[in-house]
Amino acid sequence: QVQLVESGGGLVQAGGSLRLSCAASGRTFRSYAMAWFRQAPGKERVFVARIRWSGGSTYYRDSVKGRFTISRDNAKNTVYLQMNSLKPEDTAVYYCATGVQRSSGTYEYDYWGQGTQVTVSS
Repeated sequence: QVQLVESGGGLVQAGGSLRLSCAASGRTFRSYAMAWFRQAPGKERVFVARIRWSGGSTYYRDSVKGRFTISRDNAKNTVYLQMNSLKPEDTAVYYCATGVQRSSGTYEYDYWGQGTQVTVSS
């Protein structure tokens, strides 16, 4: 049973920082990618950042480049999202996900965490 458990969300002022954690279990993650998504109130869930467990290559949505950093700790099977210079528009529920890259190049995520709330006040 694959489980993803997020933590680290909270309330922070604009310009502040938070670090989200995603503790993963239940599969051999080195063959998979891990990602963070977010969903703001009344909006669709969108991709934020991705890291390949093997090799550690990363990819970010444009609006968080230079502010957010995704990383992993192989020994702890944990993925992190360090968020700096937070803005009110970063307010959302943040979800961790795991999945694979298809031959087409797209990623499909088959397991999701329960989400953690991030609120950035102005």
